[in-house]
Amino acid sequence: MSKAAVSKLVPRVPTRRQQYSAATRRALIDVGEELFTEHGYSAASLDAIVAGAEVTKGALYHHFSGKQALFEAVFERVEARAASAIHDSLKGHADPWEKALAGLRAFLEVVQQPAYRRIVILEGPAVLGYARFREQEERSTFANVLDIVGSVLEAGAWQLDEDMTETFTRIFFGAMSSAGESVSTSDDPIAAAARVETAITFILAGIQTLADTGVELPRVTSD
Repeated sequence: MSKAAVSKLVPRVPTRRQQYSAATRRALIDVGEELFTEHGYSAASLDAIVAGAEVTKGALYHHFSGKQALFEAVFERVEARAASAIHDSLKGHADPWEKALAGLRAFLEVVQQPAYRRIVILEGPAVLGYARFREQEERSTFANVLDIVGSVLEAGAWQLDEDMTETFTRIFFGAMSSAGESVSTSDDPIAAAARVETAITFILAGIQTLADTGVELPRVTSD
């Protein structure tokens, strides 16, 4: 085997400079998440962020174009963490209805977390703009909702095309997003989460009844 071939098989070890750069970026995101969560986007100054990360402003601008770019990196990490928690909750459930409820409960726990509440729900749309906010949210959460909806539709033996499956998914995704916002912004998020779980459990029970009785969905055809 040639040296070139061997070099492709051996993982590249990051240089000291690369390790330091990665650590600096991580520190900025860590402190950014902490300050954005505690004080909000407007009140979290770059001076406080670089001081907390123990780096210079030059180091911050090396990794990010400014505060908004740092916020977006923080937003992405908070969303990714939430998506991972929901994804993990779906594992090991053979019953599609239990799987759907497990995903719902994990989601309701996520939206009550301070970082998610402040950074994603309260600050995200205003700082990123609605279109960018929705794009980021779909990128992290939509796959989990698609997984849940797919298993529920499969339980009913409903043979739906890709467009119809996506339509179902977008309806559920929109409902979960709205429910998450109502829980996150509630004065009593625990009670709000309980109401959402009750409502969606009721809806799922209706779908389960349709599946158990073999009701077929009407076919949608395009002229």
